[in-house]
Amino acid sequence: MRPLPLPKKWIKVPTLATLCLLRNNLIFSAKAMLLKGRRVLHNRCVTPVTRHRPQAIKLCQPAIAKSITPLWTETSVDEQALMLGKIQNLRVAIANIQNITVPAGQIFSFWAQVGAPIRSRGYVVGRELRQGCIVPSIGGGLCQLSNALYSAALDAGLEILERHAHSKVIPGSLAEVGRDATVFWNYVDLRFKAPYDLTIEAYLTQTDLVVTFYGEAPTGQVADGISLSENRERLSHTHSCWTCGNRDCAKSELPKPQVRLGKTHYLVDEYWPEFDRYLQTQRTQSTEISIPLNGQRLRKPNYQWSIASYQNYHTTTFTTLSRGYACRKLQGQSLQQVLFKYDRQLAEQYAQQLDYDVTHIVVAQNLLPFLWQMGILGGRSFDVLMTRLPLVDLQRCLDQAAKAHPDSPTLNDFRVYPDFILAETQALLAARKLITPHSEIATIYPQKTQHLDWDLPSITPPHQAGHRILFPASTLGRSGCYEMRSAAQELGLELTLAGSILESKDFWGDIPIHKPQQRLLDEVGLVILPAYVHHKPRLLLRAIAAGIPVITTAACGVTGLPGVTIVPAGKLEPLIDAINRSVRCPVG
Repeated sequence: MRPLPLPKKWIKVPTLATLCLLRNNLIFSAKAMLLKGRRVLHNRCVTPVTRHRPQAIKLCQPAIAKSITPLWTETSVDEQALMLGKIQNLRVAIANIQNITVPAGQIFSFWAQVGAPIRSRGYVVGRELRQGCIVPSIGGGLCQLSNALYSAALDAGLEILERHAHSKVIPGSLAEVGRDATVFWNYVDLRFKAPYDLTIEAYLTQTDLVVTFYGEAPTGQVADGISLSENRERLSHTHSCWTCGNRDCAKSELPKPQVRLGKTHYLVDEYWPEFDRYLQTQRTQSTEISIPLNGQRLRKPNYQWSIASYQNYHTTTFTTLSRGYACRKLQGQSLQQVLFKYDRQLAEQYAQQLDYDVTHIVVAQNLLPFLWQMGILGGRSFDVLMTRLPLVDLQRCLDQAAKAHPDSPTLNDFRVYPDFILAETQALLAARKLITPHSEIATIYPQKTQHLDWDLPSITPPHQAGHRILFPASTLGRSGCYEMRSAAQELGLELTLAGSILESKDFWGDIPIHKPQQRLLDEVGLVILPAYVHHKPRLLLRAIAAGIPVITTAACGVTGLPGVTIVPAGKLEPLIDAINRSVRCPVG
């Protein structure tokens, strides 16, 4: 049976210009295939190139060249999808360049280092300058990175082995001053080498691409910046495949991706009611959330985030359950090592759940250093949910406690590598806003911190007042157990303990100890926690809500709440004075 002929109005006859452009594209593709094959043979047989590995930047290394170029060069709403794609491509490429060291005399090859720009490696549709037009292409936008590398190489006086200029010059780009280097996989490359070990640092801020070269350059080696003048066509304006309106043009065959501008993604971990309430007030229709697991469905109170109002949410249930199983019986430094291991896994899985069109992130602090090191936060604004002191301040407090109590076996917690501390510090400085209910944490970056109110629990049935004294934490050096023991011995106190005894089995000696069986706050008339470090004062908040007086330090983050007396950490006399005043004024 012969098919019915289509009406003539349904048949689109290509124009002569379209046919010519299709012919040119076929010729271009054929030439590109031959050139790619020739480059592969050249790399293997004539000039072998290697991929260099990342290394930690030595703080004493001088910066010998730097390039800073803006990311957001297009304000048109119709072009934002290409801009977001370009920034995503830069994130992927920079992950292969960040902190690499090129040994003296060895060649740096852009494509050997970055690799093929294909979808399976995370590249998306970005903007590419081709024959005077902005066209969408997979991996588009990498020329901004090659331009920056070439510009820094000129300033450092390096030997340029291969560089190709753009045939067209866009106003405002590095091409206007001859500092551009176009790249096209794999035969249009950028290559240079230095007579000294060269370390390359590359990262994205919210607004810029920053490339810095470090090395011990010989005296007189670094140039002051070479400006090249090249006879190339200067474009007064550029056409874009998505805005020029030419429907017959065959330069681009890629469909326009569906992106949502202003998209936000929350990356959270342990449930805090203060953060849950805050995120609910900030949520919009284009907000997504990643949570460890669905705590409401699985009845896990520590993960009960309010997710019913989100159109999309993501979970990492297996990793979260594995973390809980691994940490169940661990304490001290080994526990912290396991937590850091699973925090990294959680951050890596969250990074895979992020769409490239996400422009703002709200992230839990324990995931922050890993995401910063991965470059996931580059080109985006981000806020941080602060759940503890910054690591640099945390270790300073622990050092203070260890100096006062050198025999404590528990004051080696939270010890991490210097580069990890540096990553968190850099990320906190780059964050748009820090969010916390903890009063001490809120004082560290006061100008950018939003201080939330603590969520005071409701106490039902009502608290039964008494005269017991509660130490509401495990027996750890950072919780102030040594100061609590000294005060109890001097004043002849009997103590109620809330947690495990982890310093030593006979830590409390002859001090009368009471272990409550049911309701922890029953018959308690005073709560004392002279901690050096304490990030989540939930039991203190219960005592405050029940009207029980609390003696604690600023480290517990409840300064200013009713019934709270603040004493300095590590000082015995102010603690004893506060206890004496509270005992002379018993509750009830």
